[in-house]
Amino acid sequence: MKSGFVSIIGRTNAGKSSLLNFLLDAKIAIVSHKLNATRRKISGIVMHEKDQIIFTDTPGLHESNKTLNKLMINETIKSMGDCDAIIFLASIHDNTDEYEKFLNLNPKKPHILVLTKVDEVSNGNTLEKITYYQKFQDKFVALVPFSVKKQTYKKPLLDEICKLLPEHEYFYDPQFLTPTNEKEIYKEFILESIYENLNDELPYSTDVIIDRVQEKDEIINIFSTIITDRDGHKSIIIGKNGETLKRIGISSRKTISKFTNKKIFLKLIVIVKKDWHKSEKIINKINNY
Repeated sequence: MKSGFVSIIGRTNAGKSSLLNFLLDAKIAIVSHKLNATRRKISGIVMHEKDQIIFTDTPGLHESNKTLNKLMINETIKSMGDCDAIIFLASIHDNTDEYEKFLNLNPKKPHILVLTKVDEVSNGNTLEKITYYQKFQDKFVALVPFSVKKQTYKKPLLDEICKLLPEHEYFYDPQFLTPTNEKEIYKEFILESIYENLNDELPYSTDVIIDRVQEKDEIINIFSTIITDRDGHKSIIIGKNGETLKRIGISSRKTISKFTNKKIFLKLIVIVKKDWHKSEKIINKINNY
């Protein structure tokens, strides 16, 4: 019996959240085509034969001077030390630059290099890219081609991961899907809906607080606040006659309902807190709310 923690690392939009959802066979992590959609660590538990793997999806590695982004990057770097093993995701379309930046962070834990999106290229191109990464073979313990669209890639990856886990009793009940507080997951699903319904820039000055959750037998009542930094942004989030906020609410309720298998009542309000994303104190308060 093995049980251990694995951090999923990679650049923004490398497919980290998609990988976690795929391995869990359930959606718990935010997925968006926009950069830096993942702001907080989200964990999921996968049972593979007799072993338990606790995966942690992390914000994407990138360079930024913005306070919010720097805190996200620090969270990712910290997670590289708070685990038993690392998965580094590299798109089949990327060169080795991002992987070399990762190596320059001097990861102390063993890592598996996962080449993602291999379904989008020919087998010949995949073999060529594998050969290209062989110059780093003394750095990684395994190189695994992967596609979330092909189930056949799942077992080889999990097999390789389990080789790196310590012998240990299960940290969590094998029936658990995630050790992450459900309020955090609700927050992420609402934020995902904001990304889907607003333009490219506005979501980055917006975040979500879950004020209160009331769980009943057949319904969950969720009271949430969307925080943004300008009155003009607040107007856009609400939309004409409240239409945009209504769309955000409908999309969020559907996702949360599918996750919980319950009906959802969701109350959303929007407030303005000027330049909140430039204040480390406010950001930490939001993340720990």
